[in-house]
Amino acid sequence: MAFATTPHKTYIPLPSDSGGKHPDNEALLSLVPIHIVTHASQLPTEFLYPSPERQLVIGFDCEGVDLCRYGTLCIMQLAFPDAIYLVDAIQGGKVLMNACKPALESSYITKVIHDCKRDSEALYFQFGIKLHNVVDTQIAYYLIEEQQGRKRSHDDYISFVGLLADPRYCGISYLEKKEVRTRLREDPTFWMYRPLSELMVRAAADDVRFLPYIYHKMMEKLNERSLWKLAVRGALYSRCFCISDNEYVDWPSIPSIPGVLLSSQLQRSCIKILYTHKDNLIVEGNGPEEEILSVLDVPPGKMGCIIGRKGSSILSIKESCNADILIGGAKGPPDKVVIVGPMKQVRKAEAILRGRMLGNAF
Repeated sequence: MAFATTPHKTYIPLPSDSGGKHPDNEALLSLVPIHIVTHASQLPTEFLYPSPERQLVIGFDCEGVDLCRYGTLCIMQLAFPDAIYLVDAIQGGKVLMNACKPALESSYITKVIHDCKRDSEALYFQFGIKLHNVVDTQIAYYLIEEQQGRKRSHDDYISFVGLLADPRYCGISYLEKKEVRTRLREDPTFWMYRPLSELMVRAAADDVRFLPYIYHKMMEKLNERSLWKLAVRGALYSRCFCISDNEYVDWPSIPSIPGVLLSSQLQRSCIKILYTHKDNLIVEGNGPEEEILSVLDVPPGKMGCIIGRKGSSILSIKESCNADILIGGAKGPPDKVVIVGPMKQVRKAEAILRGRMLGNAF
């Protein structure tokens, strides 16, 4: 694997299990190169050819124009302990992305990402990649909050900037993100430009360089029940917007978390995927509880009944159910509602939503 000299470098915090700690308990920083990848030969062999002998945990993110089914995925970022790779999907195209497919679908490579839904949707519909073995730090954050007895607001999602600012995980300010967001508002095609500007390189690297460190901090806090939920929900959220007619039959089975020793009961659990009816994915087994992904079709003209004036209706439904209710919005899908959570709570949400579509009051 040969590289041209790269002028780009950044610092990554070392996880505690690598001995990367100052005596005052602050993380050590390691200076690493940032590689702009346009050909598969520039990527690490252990990434291109996943194996059980060389399992990896990497930071992962994607950037693009209107990142979803119909948008354009422009850059895929990979954070390794010794380097960051910016995979240029514009320059490298489908040939490069196809070379990455085994790694992105592998159970031997853990992809640590903050909010996987739209990234996974773009990978699936633009490149046929079924993102697998995801640890979503947004999900993990709320599982830890739940463990510690704190309730989450039903319309509140921790942003990546907010996560970085939390002293339990990083405790840093990500001021440059504001500049990038301003640029994106002024020019939505910001990530299409080539060559990549210094701002683009820095911003892309910043979105992944802290993720492996945060992963290790979160793994220290999660109990076995939460680890099970994290694995299941990561799989369900990865596919929640990848809606097609095949009912996810070509997707991998629900994964366990690599490198985590689960209880003997969970090790013996035979988690299986089955469908009770169209568009419903249920996870069964001896785990802590069942989790379900449900996709409801919304008849034409009825989405307004679900959302309500200024979102009042959908908010009241969320407050009534301990489940996550997702609406595609501007990125779509425009005619579906996705529900993820414990089975009974999802069924409750389904009933309320169907009642709203029929015009009934709850």
